[in-house]
Amino acid sequence: MGNTIVLLTPLLHGLVKLAGLTPQTIEIEPGTTMNIWVPKETVTKHDQNIVYVPPTKPAVLLLHSFAMDGIFTWFLQVFALTREYAVYVPDFLFFGGSITDRNERTANFQAEFVAKGLGKLNVEKVTLVGLSYGGMVGFKMAKMYPNLVKSMVVSGTVVELTESISLESYKRLGLMRWSDLLMPKTVEGLKMMFSIGFHKVPWVPDFIYRDLLETMFSNRKERNELLEALVVSDEDATSYTNYPQEIHMVWGDDDKIFDLDLATTMKTRLGDKASLEWIKDAGHLVPLEQPFKYNKRLKCILEHVTKYQ
Repeated sequence: MGNTIVLLTPLLHGLVKLAGLTPQTIEIEPGTTMNIWVPKETVTKHDQNIVYVPPTKPAVLLLHSFAMDGIFTWFLQVFALTREYAVYVPDFLFFGGSITDRNERTANFQAEFVAKGLGKLNVEKVTLVGLSYGGMVGFKMAKMYPNLVKSMVVSGTVVELTESISLESYKRLGLMRWSDLLMPKTVEGLKMMFSIGFHKVPWVPDFIYRDLLETMFSNRKERNELLEALVVSDEDATSYTNYPQEIHMVWGDDDKIFDLDLATTMKTRLGDKASLEWIKDAGHLVPLEQPFKYNKRLKCILEHVTKYQ
């Protein structure tokens, strides 16, 4: 079991290395380490010690969804961006190789974790690109570190996952909690996750689903705790106002989790610095389902926002 993904992972990582990235393990603090892919040219050695130099190209930070780690979420974007941008792809805590012995599970803690990692890499400002869970952590980073996050591009996400948004989604999708969708225990559950995440799921044999189920969902206890901590009461929700960054929202027109009506409401509440556009025949995981259309749009936005950084 797991043979397909075990074979696919080194192949995918090899291709990403050819695109110019290299994996690094960064100690954020004792007991907390980050796995992150960084531009090769930013990694040097001095007296046998690894030293990270600031990027010479505009930095783009890709924050992944809850269903996959950084490279599995963003590998199609890595190939499109590395020629013109310094691309950084971290794994959140309890995904990929990132781990902590601390008990915090909030999106704020993930945001702090990523920001500290970028600090150790000598990255001073980024355009943040977030998908789903990555977008939620991204909004926290934008609020907590406005000098670091200069602009944002988000898809299939919310500023904060409130109880009311969650209850509406549960009712529409037939769920009792987010872990029912995002931490499947059976092949049927995994198929349901992909059917909700995509506009149209390509046919995949069951043995691939079994391999994915065995390899993609480690750290179950901790990830379930992340999902529990993600939902906040409406009374404690963060205000939409006072984001100094430009926020560009790129949606799939068939996002079944956070639909276009919700995205339109978000755009209105975020104000004049926010924009919204959608991609046809795409679901919640729009960068994976329509990568060519998404990449074209993303590159246009990056060209615009990096002119002023």
